[in-house]
Amino acid sequence: MFCAYILYSEVRSKYYVGYTSNLEGRLKKHNTNHSGFTGHTSDWEIVWTENFKTNSEAPKREKQIKSWKSKILINKVN
Repeated sequence: MFCAYILYSEVRSKYYVGYTSNLEGRLKKHNTNHSGFTGHTSDWEIVWTENFKTNSEAPKREKQIKSWKSKILINKVN
């Protein structure tokens, strides 16, 4: 099973949109000290998920949500 997801960090007041086949493992990675957008902050929480049967659907949904570039629209989805 694949899913698109949205994370939120209260510390950074930012959202992160992604997709994965292992949400629990991915969240652990986001909350570690690493380089990248979600690194150096360990308070990322899952605020929304949508499941898909195939790997081709999840990245399409991720791309659609990222194209909105708006906290207002992202808030409406979750």
